[in-house]
Amino acid sequence: MSLGDEPGYGDTSRDDEGGYGGSGQTRTRLPDRGGDPYGGARRGRSSSRSLVTVVGVVVLLIAAIAFANRGGDDDSSSGSDSTNKTKTSATAPSGERPVDSKVAGIPSGFAHSEQGAGSAAANYGVALGSTGMFATDQRHALVNAVYAPEVAAARQSDLDKAYSSEGFLTNIGLNKDGSAPNGQTFVSRIIPVGTKVTSFSATNSTVELWYTSLFGLSGEGSTNPVSESWFTTTYQLKWINGDWKVADFTQKDGPVPVGRDQKASTADDMTKAVEEYGGFTYAR
Repeated sequence: MSLGDEPGYGDTSRDDEGGYGGSGQTRTRLPDRGGDPYGGARRGRSSSRSLVTVVGVVVLLIAAIAFANRGGDDDSSSGSDSTNKTKTSATAPSGERPVDSKVAGIPSGFAHSEQGAGSAAANYGVALGSTGMFATDQRHALVNAVYAPEVAAARQSDLDKAYSSEGFLTNIGLNKDGSAPNGQTFVSRIIPVGTKVTSFSATNSTVELWYTSLFGLSGEGSTNPVSESWFTTTYQLKWINGDWKVADFTQKDGPVPVGRDQKASTADDMTKAVEEYGGFTYAR
């Protein structure tokens, strides 16, 4: 609370009688009082008030500095309040990098904790939703890096069939080899909005990833312009060889926000944005 919030503090408004703050007194400066508006008889009381005011200011400043320096200690000091902890833990940033290493260009070596599981789900979601999944060699590397070993082999065959299907590629406007037509740029990018760890143990974790997705072809003559979608993917993660790996996942639509009435960008602007703005390494 600032000093201005104290009752009566800073009240220097004059009343109709020429006084201050409704006191009915008139401040008259006398030459022989050395600048004391109330005369020598009141000097002791004025000094006392000044001392109290100075002490009050110092106390408030010390309290404000102490409060500011508390930083993020509120979480640890209120650990008994499980409700508040639940509300803040899902989105509170830790300020720490999630990992120090990468496999196939994907962050790896996540912490053996709820935060580590959430970070793994966000980063794996970005990888599995990237354009790399449409190129055979990159897809194999991504799948082997993200999935649990016993799951990767089985997934690999299914994914190869899905991503190399001529009908599928034609429907989204790509060539038979998964490349974009000349003069166009293929966009497939996931932007995580948040994660929620719904269950956690030393060996297994379930994480929901809410994200928005950009998908389509930017460029003149595109039959599948870049559009935005919203999904939530639930990942079943296992702790294997010092890292979290995907064992299974399910996906559902939404939550979807209300769209604003904004003018769509031109094909050139969209292509330029995709080429110039890179993605992120995600962590909470």
